[in-house]
Amino acid sequence: MTALTTAPQASTPPAWRAPTRLRSLGPAFAVDVPPTPLPGLHWVARNEALATQLGLGDWLAQDNAMALLGGQTQPPVGSTQASVYSGHQFGVWAGQLGDGRALLLGEWDTPVGPLEVQLKGAGRTPFSRMGDGRAVLRSSIREYLCSEAMHGLGIATTRALALVGSPALVRREALETAAVVTRLAPSFIRFGHFEHFAHTRPDTDALQTLLDAVITHHYPDCQGAATPALALLEAVSRRTARLLADWQAVGFCHGVMNTDNMSILGLTIDYGPFGFLDAFDPGHICNHTDERGRYAFARQPSVAFWNLHALAQALMPLVNDDTDALQAALEPYKIEFEQTMLARLRAKLGLQTAQAEDGELADDLLRLMAQDGCDHTITWRELCRFDSTAGAANTALQDRFIDRAAWQAWAERYRQRLQAEASNDAARQAAMLAVNPKFVLRNHLAETAIRQAQGGDFSEIDRLMKVLQRPFDEHPDAPAAYAGLPPDWAQHLEVSCSS
Repeated sequence: MTALTTAPQASTPPAWRAPTRLRSLGPAFAVDVPPTPLPGLHWVARNEALATQLGLGDWLAQDNAMALLGGQTQPPVGSTQASVYSGHQFGVWAGQLGDGRALLLGEWDTPVGPLEVQLKGAGRTPFSRMGDGRAVLRSSIREYLCSEAMHGLGIATTRALALVGSPALVRREALETAAVVTRLAPSFIRFGHFEHFAHTRPDTDALQTLLDAVITHHYPDCQGAATPALALLEAVSRRTARLLADWQAVGFCHGVMNTDNMSILGLTIDYGPFGFLDAFDPGHICNHTDERGRYAFARQPSVAFWNLHALAQALMPLVNDDTDALQAALEPYKIEFEQTMLARLRAKLGLQTAQAEDGELADDLLRLMAQDGCDHTITWRELCRFDSTAGAANTALQDRFIDRAAWQAWAERYRQRLQAEASNDAARQAAMLAVNPKFVLRNHLAETAIRQAQGGDFSEIDRLMKVLQRPFDEHPDAPAAYAGLPPDWAQHLEVSCSS
């Protein structure tokens, strides 16, 4: 997680460039297309912490910033672009997709490196298919809040700078008002970009061009490799493995892990039907559209590996169809995920040393949590205050479990494990509080902010954002409900691919 530092504030965007890296690839990769202006723009939210970090605080307060980020005006140089990609959706080849409602506005040089600036919901593109190219306020609030919540948790993600609304109506299940999210990332290249040029009739030259660009700008360590495509595949596999371990550790469900929603940089991208676990349920399906449960919580690591195989398939023309070499480049995913996941669980348990039984200790706690329907975030947070001298008598924790005998047996094992490494309770508590968040963006919290915003009150978005940006802090002034069990009505919330 990048520390927030204050950059000199400017009244204009810093070092604005046209989408030069994408445009340099040629017309096969992207097309120039202007945004479709929305009427009656108004600010819904501005990410002041991120704006300050990037030196944009003064500029983002201006009306000309709203006009640019709402798609009413063109960027200072160049023109906006939409890129083409393809992909597998729910495990089935979907053919050509592309930026159907996203436009690359340009690139900024910032204190944290070059960032691409993308408008989501800016209107139709040649890749919209039958869509309207718009995003609605509801889904835009969810993306705005969750991308910043993930960053606060230290998880690789696209960022959200601002959210602009409009009274223009968009039809989804019902008529809703439109909005545009400004999101930032070093690159928005997806697995699907490679798939597009490899499927059916491979375009080896385009694949090579894309590979070279990604390696030059984002994976320079791969440049000296004997076979750069294999080096890139291994590097992406490792990054993706670490990302998935981070998701699983905090109970994050993406909901729609199609190959076109997988970042070549290992970022969390495209926040749609996501959700954070309330009660711990490995089989939880957060996407109401996912009728077969392909993207259930516990399946996410294996789905990511499947998606990496799709990327490997796309790279075959660049390695002379050497399937054995491609498989070898994928194998590090398994080890990287297992090692990273175990490291995350050890940290969540406050363990300073590595012992062979640690994985079993963590797995047994998770099984007990699943059996008794314990809240994922609250249980881990309360475990931070485990008293190793009291063992099973940790009353607050004990009350979370229905099977008291099973909890007591586990607590005694945990106590002995802590004592075996001479754990200091105060130091361990501080370390655990820094990795077990008190706050996550539960669906009912997002829904409350959405309902108020739909009524014209955007203040809850800002209140939530301030907490989510620092989710490990106590925030004594925050509403208790932010860190409490979900209300009964939350059980009836459903999110789908239109979310």
